[in-house]
Amino acid sequence: MPAPDFDLSYADLPKALYTLYQPAPAPAPDMVLQNNALAAKLGIDEKWLGSQNALRFLSGQTPPDNYAPIAMAYAGHQFGGFSPRLGDGRAVLIGEYVALDNIRHDIHLKGSGRTAYSRGGDGKAALRAVLKEYIFSESLAALGIPTTRSLAALTTGETVMRQKPHPGAILVRTARSHIRVGTFQFARLHEDQTILKALADYTIERLFPEINSVAPYEQFLAQVIEKQAKLIAKWMSFGFIHGVMNTDNMAISGETIDFGPCAFVEGFAPDRVFSSIDHHGRYAWNKQPEMAYWNLTRFAESLLPLLHTDEGKAVVIAQEQLSKFSNIFTAQFNDLMLAKIGLSPDMDGAPQVLSNAMSMLAQHEIDFTSFFRRLTDMAAGKSEHGFLALFPEHTKAGAWLQSWQKQPAARSKTARIKMQTLNPVYIPRYTQTETALEAAETGDMAPFQNLLSAVTSPFDVRQKLASLAELEQDGETTVQTFCET
Repeated sequence: MPAPDFDLSYADLPKALYTLYQPAPAPAPDMVLQNNALAAKLGIDEKWLGSQNALRFLSGQTPPDNYAPIAMAYAGHQFGGFSPRLGDGRAVLIGEYVALDNIRHDIHLKGSGRTAYSRGGDGKAALRAVLKEYIFSESLAALGIPTTRSLAALTTGETVMRQKPHPGAILVRTARSHIRVGTFQFARLHEDQTILKALADYTIERLFPEINSVAPYEQFLAQVIEKQAKLIAKWMSFGFIHGVMNTDNMAISGETIDFGPCAFVEGFAPDRVFSSIDHHGRYAWNKQPEMAYWNLTRFAESLLPLLHTDEGKAVVIAQEQLSKFSNIFTAQFNDLMLAKIGLSPDMDGAPQVLSNAMSMLAQHEIDFTSFFRRLTDMAAGKSEHGFLALFPEHTKAGAWLQSWQKQPAARSKTARIKMQTLNPVYIPRYTQTETALEAAETGDMAPFQNLLSAVTSPFDVRQKLASLAELEQDGETTVQTFCET
């Protein structure tokens, strides 16, 4: 059967922005997972995806006919320190595909071998890291959070060493684009500003075609700021912590990218951190808006030569657009959080009800997802017993519940339906995910498939998956998570 019609428009950009790279052929590739639902959405034939031809192509054994794959160059601030030359150290942009919606999507291999940007690394990926990104990206997609997606996962037949030996694997991921804030930082470092302009023009044409010719780069900056503000608000409303919000891990498209030490908050604390190398809490749950703003400031700095020929005026333009971030984020976050409890900002007393709820959650480190879902169940007519059972003592929780019940909208059908679309039953919880990943590395994919089934239909209650709906006894309190590179 014919392969999809892939091409590679990014290779038309100045060669400083990438290096030609042929993936290291996997010695014994085997398909572990293929995302037929995503393939159908894109218009990729699932029969081709499951074929030996696809396996050879996606494992690097069969190179494309009409172009050469590339490793993308970028810079980045990592935990605040600037690295001028990072780039795809274990990944390759193997092609692009124009989907049924006429939108171009990257087809990206992660774990495909050493590149010019590997900085001494082996360029490979462990199966557990591949499967973790697979399940988290698909979970976020099911929650309605913009994200890169996982089209397939395959083992390579190799063993890779991290803290111990692991089966080697490749993740086939898709995205509107893998262009990052760090890509623009890299382009800005070149004296030849035509490189920066070419990158900006390409990105605008591909991702923001609605931008017109009047101050296009200012519009571009404004669009990226808005997308990132809304993305972070959505993350936080579901208790998601990215864990490593470096500038090279912020996609210009507004999609979540690079799932390393990420997790969903379980026992809620505003300053919860999941990355074991984030010793100072730079990327804690409640620091994510601040860090997004910091990253966007670095993006704006990169665009200064395009915003105005006078640097002083360019800075004023950048500052004016950056000043909008806080209001966009706050409005989006407050709307989402109030809707999670069936309220809206225009209701008298609603913000205080929400504030009291968050304080109560933090005081007792209540499971974030269970709190909002059990409240949703109450709005649907269940007794308050399950909700109150989350708390070590019921006095304050009962008083808060009474204040919530005094809000008439919280009991309306419209509010209840909205709550059911914002408060999932299932998330990839830490202990459950670790158990599934450990089993997968022994060849038992059943626990992973079970968890994947749950989190990709996260709002649908299913009795057979009841054990995945709640925090386990003695579950997550302190976790060790790494980038696993």
